[in-house]
Amino acid sequence: MEPTGKTTPLTWRLRVQLDDSPGALARVTIRLAERDCNVLALAVIPVPGGVIDEIVVQVAPGLLPADLVEAIRAEGGRCVGITNADVRDLVDAPTAALRAAGNAVRDPGSVCDALRAVLAADSVVVLPAGGEGDPDDDRPGHHARLLTREGTVVVARRGWSPFTQVELARAAALIDLLSESGTPTPQPTAVLSSDGMALVLRPGGAEDEDAVADLHARCSAGTLFTRYHSGVRTLPRRWLHRLLSPPRGSTVVAQCADRVVALGQLIRTSTPDSAEISLLVEDDWQHRGVGTALLGRLADTARAAGYRELVAWCLPSETGLVRTAARAGLETAVRTEDGLLRVSITPTPAPLRTPSAAPRARIAGTR
Repeated sequence: MEPTGKTTPLTWRLRVQLDDSPGALARVTIRLAERDCNVLALAVIPVPGGVIDEIVVQVAPGLLPADLVEAIRAEGGRCVGITNADVRDLVDAPTAALRAAGNAVRDPGSVCDALRAVLAADSVVVLPAGGEGDPDDDRPGHHARLLTREGTVVVARRGWSPFTQVELARAAALIDLLSESGTPTPQPTAVLSSDGMALVLRPGGAEDEDAVADLHARCSAGTLFTRYHSGVRTLPRRWLHRLLSPPRGSTVVAQCADRVVALGQLIRTSTPDSAEISLLVEDDWQHRGVGTALLGRLADTARAAGYRELVAWCLPSETGLVRTAARAGLETAVRTEDGLLRVSITPTPAPLRTPSAAPRARIAGTR
């Protein structure tokens, strides 16, 4: 049954390039008003050779993005980008940048999230060590590489509109500000297990293949079956390569001294805002908070990459991942599908975390 009552109007964010002539912007807004559009915000972005006008507009039900583009073209303009908008887009850019910087200073794990907010990017990810290419980005201006003072490469992507030099300058200024304040930009994270053992969470790479092979050799048959749902004992070299260099995702490893004791994967699915995750923790390191720290790191990465849902497939008797997500402060929803449990995890931490007696890892140097 269709819901009754009024449909909530949609809000769109448009970037428009107009001829540099008096009244051009006014004529566009009048044209939009004739289509029952309500302009909520307006910003002017300098670009080489002119400006781009960014308009946040609320439209009547049934009005399509193509109708908005047609209205702009009718006044001689060109729509260089359009995407869904929400109330956060009503905040002016300097306020958004200051708020993002404050969040990053308070929570160093949210640096990528802060950069994503400043750039209005679809995703911000840290390249693995030695990573150079951006195979998914073949449109000039739609991706940007940012280099931190520590030498870390951060890649931002945005499909709905090319980045402007003003936006990239803001992002670079944010990185410099965080460096000056002592806030670590994206890099390996030191954590302590629940019993005080020091570990490092970092991106996995091809150089970890031997260490990950040893990790699998130390895991019990039960742990491997829980992860792969089959009787895997050893992994072929090509599997190790895909584990550590997935073509559509990223891998995080937990290392203690010279041993990799756990790894987690984040793989993009066919649904744009969803990613599949998986965890493998060595038997001797289970129930010591390592999985909680690893899942929290993957959630941070997913949130910065623009994912709204993390999906894991578990055996029907498997409840460990749900408990791990609860300890990490992440909400879950579970349903049975094709004989497996489909665990849906929201990567944004819940406002109030439920206290738990279970152990968890903590950031090194904190209480």
